[in-house]
Amino acid sequence: MFKKTHYMNMKNLFTNKIRKTALIVLFSCVAFFSFSFIHNDFEIAKNIDIFSSVIKELHLNYVDPINAGDLVKKAIDSMLESLDPYTVFYPESDIEEFRLLTTGQYGGIGAVIQQRDDYVIIAQPYEGFPAQKNGLKPGDKIIEINGKSAKGRTTEEVSTILKGQPGTSIVLKIMPFGETKTIDKEIVREEIKLPNIPYAGKIDDKIGYVRLQQFTENAAKEVKEEFMKLKEQNIEGFVLDLRGNGGGLLHEAVLIMNIFVDRDNLIVYTKGKTIERNAQYKTVFPVFDNQMPVVVLIDEGSASASEIVAGAFQDLDRGVVVGERTFGKGLVQNVIPLPYNSRLKVTISKYYIPSGRCIQAIDYSGSDRRRLSDSTYASFKTKNGRIVYDKGGIEPDVKVNNPTFSKIASSLYGKNIIFDFVNEFQRKNVSIADPSKFEISDALFKEFIEYIKDKDYDYETETEMAIKSLNKTAQKEQYLEAVQQEIKNLEAKIKHNKEEDVYTFKQEIIELLQAEIVSRYYFQKGQVEVMLRNDKEVEKAIEILKNKEEYYSILKGKK
Repeated sequence: MFKKTHYMNMKNLFTNKIRKTALIVLFSCVAFFSFSFIHNDFEIAKNIDIFSSVIKELHLNYVDPINAGDLVKKAIDSMLESLDPYTVFYPESDIEEFRLLTTGQYGGIGAVIQQRDDYVIIAQPYEGFPAQKNGLKPGDKIIEINGKSAKGRTTEEVSTILKGQPGTSIVLKIMPFGETKTIDKEIVREEIKLPNIPYAGKIDDKIGYVRLQQFTENAAKEVKEEFMKLKEQNIEGFVLDLRGNGGGLLHEAVLIMNIFVDRDNLIVYTKGKTIERNAQYKTVFPVFDNQMPVVVLIDEGSASASEIVAGAFQDLDRGVVVGERTFGKGLVQNVIPLPYNSRLKVTISKYYIPSGRCIQAIDYSGSDRRRLSDSTYASFKTKNGRIVYDKGGIEPDVKVNNPTFSKIASSLYGKNIIFDFVNEFQRKNVSIADPSKFEISDALFKEFIEYIKDKDYDYETETEMAIKSLNKTAQKEQYLEAVQQEIKNLEAKIKHNKEEDVYTFKQEIIELLQAEIVSRYYFQKGQVEVMLRNDKEVEKAIEILKNKEEYYSILKGKK
């Protein structure tokens, strides 16, 4: 099963793995560090000298040929993995990946890809970018890249090849979905900038909404612009959706808070090993609107800069936080340039929100990488005196459990059955209604039922797992012979009920079909819009904003 608000995130998977680097980087670093630290830290200089000697001796004496670059890269990765997941080395070959992670920009064709059997396919092209402009569609199979077979290549390998300097071209041999013949596409790479805001608009007559999916450059400017447009439509409440937002630039988080709180408010401060790493970040501009009621939506995918914003709204009692506890990333990274166009992203400090809380959830100082326990929780106070805790992440003021899809809906989605059905639908339908009006008709749902009759979407229910456990326990305790027939009858009954699951969970399946179909015609923006229709957390946000008494009582700490 997967959570409903995770549906879109599943289409945007990017890897943090690092590939090969040259040995020359090591020797340059050895020379530099040996010179720099010989007088200051004997241990560092000594161990770097030992490491250099090991590589040299392996090169001279090991029985088989060695790839020194691979060995050094593995050594660097292992060293950094012993610290925390956010301290990472990027060789020159991974600069496009590095740019994507730090700026939301990269050179490429602009498409989400996924593994499908022996090949990688297009999962979703981004609107207005080379893949879409060159006619690539979901389900298209990548047969060759620049004349070389793509069979057996992983998503990571294909992604690396597709990325490159803007203006350079790449030739793809594509087999369109449902076809047996291939076509060649020469595609010129462009600068790909993933949108900070995939959707903004009114979700009720008087409630505005902005979904912010990352904190890259101009995120605050874009939020302010959308907020201004909504205010011109006379909204009386505002929802800032940070669910699934993994963070980004710290200063953008501070600038976003400056839209809603007065200048000279402390938003976040950092503490590091040295005094140079300690800093305070305050709002510095006149506030744009410090009166509009605000609800901030969060979930377990909200991290880093998202937690700064949600935590500041909570600590300053400027808005009500709704949803689930956030991820708990309170570590700050800095990017240090290294020789030969490589980079080191290193954790330099921890950040603290206005109440004094550090929301870091995992203690990386010990070998067990333990999550903070109940005994470590400390209490803090918000501006209005409400009690809050440093539980590792931001606890919402109003908890709303993010619903999960049923086993059958998860199976139909996870096994690409919905994906393929929608591809067939798109081949037959040139256009559909606006996302706000598009519906799955009874006739279309019936067509889907017919489509899946010969498809494998089997899944194991919780009940079936319980029956298996019962079987094993009965056998162990020597009761199996006495109850075996009853267990078989129960299994048959469950199998029959599974055939009815498609009707039992019809509404969930319809939600997935709607979102997938709309994404083919209106891309990410339309997909978000249609998913908002059945969003329980958004419904709760609207309810709170429309009930001013409840809204202000929450901020005052009253039940």
